[in-house]
Amino acid sequence: MPDLGTYATEVLSAYAVSFVLLVAIVGLSWRRARRVKRELEQRDG
Repeated sequence: MPDLGTYATEVLSAYAVSFVLLVAIVGLSWRRARRVKRELEQRDG
């Protein structure tokens, strides 16, 4: 890992926040896709 010096906390915090947001977006998209798929299957009967 490169030496981040005095900005290590800020940089690592930004990476952590970005990772958490990315995981949240993927999770919400996956959940919505499952719900929409289920609704379409019910509609098709």
